[in-house]
Amino acid sequence: MLRPLIVVGGSVVLTLLLGWATDLLLRKADERHHDTPLWGLLRRARVPYQLVLCAALLRGSYVEAQVFPDHRVGIGRMLSLVLIGSAAWLVIRIAAAIVETTYTRYANARYHRDPARVRRVRTQVTLIRRVVSAIVTVVAAASMLLTFPAMRAAGASLLASAGILGIVAGVAAQSTLGNMFAGLQIAFGDMVRIGDTVVVNGEWGTVEEITLTFLTVRTWDERRITMPVSYFTSKPFENWSRGTPQMTGVVFWHLDHSAPLEAMRDRLRDILRECPAWDGRAHNLAVTDTTPSTMEVRALVTAKDADDIWTVRVVVREQMIRWLAEEHPYALPRVNAADAILPPHLDGHRFPDGIPSARRVHTHSREH
Repeated sequence: MLRPLIVVGGSVVLTLLLGWATDLLLRKADERHHDTPLWGLLRRARVPYQLVLCAALLRGSYVEAQVFPDHRVGIGRMLSLVLIGSAAWLVIRIAAAIVETTYTRYANARYHRDPARVRRVRTQVTLIRRVVSAIVTVVAAASMLLTFPAMRAAGASLLASAGILGIVAGVAAQSTLGNMFAGLQIAFGDMVRIGDTVVVNGEWGTVEEITLTFLTVRTWDERRITMPVSYFTSKPFENWSRGTPQMTGVVFWHLDHSAPLEAMRDRLRDILRECPAWDGRAHNLAVTDTTPSTMEVRALVTAKDADDIWTVRVVVREQMIRWLAEEHPYALPRVNAADAILPPHLDGHRFPDGIPSARRVHTHSREH
């Protein structure tokens, strides 16, 4: 009775000591090397690391220790399952730490020069990490099944029927497999990346997550739209961050024909100079259309990304309307039957018959 306790207790104590020593070394390495997050990320793998150590020690010594000799086969199989599962968990954690460290170094070196490239690499790294996790999980599950003699005996029949099962599985999982291949195509085809600003089904938002089967878009009002990745390989969508994030936006006003265009151009320049979201690249104001009662005035503005272009547009629209209402109310659209407010340089002008201009316009509108 004493031998089993010594073996089991010694394995647990040795596991805890080795785990503590390894974690201490990783902590010191993390404190010395602040430029890389590798050692800090590897510390997250201490739990599966200790499980692997404990399961390996018990698996190698439980027979000599005569721990429950009547259940030797069941205990050995259970320890093998724990060892395989914890080893797979450890491999996934180590792979994730290495991949994340590589991406962090690349992002720190390239973000200010090429943020679009960094988002592309981030998307690829995320999908590669999930593919590796899926492969390791499948291999671990298959290894666990092979520890059972019945499964090994059925291997020949399973291989003989693999062709039929493959066809049935392919037909049944056609949509899932299509999404998986679409996810790989998105990752390495640079169609859409995490952080891109997109418009899908009339909804504007930012790509928040990409997996092998689905993609999540966070809209401007903080809703989440989850879509199959195959949507982005089979239907058109707008990607505002493709290439460069810089954007040009437009603002429209419908104004009276007497609107002071030159003064509006000067006011537009003043508004943009006071707007932090404007990137200073370009601005313009022109008449783009006209109707019998109004004309369409369009302003072009620029910004460094989609969020800033939205801010610039709403600021320009609001402040220009406020300025027109306060300084040039005659420029706002009006109903012809109402008394007109004429520009200052025409105020007080009389027509040949002696009728003041404002009254003349009112009378003329009612006659028609």
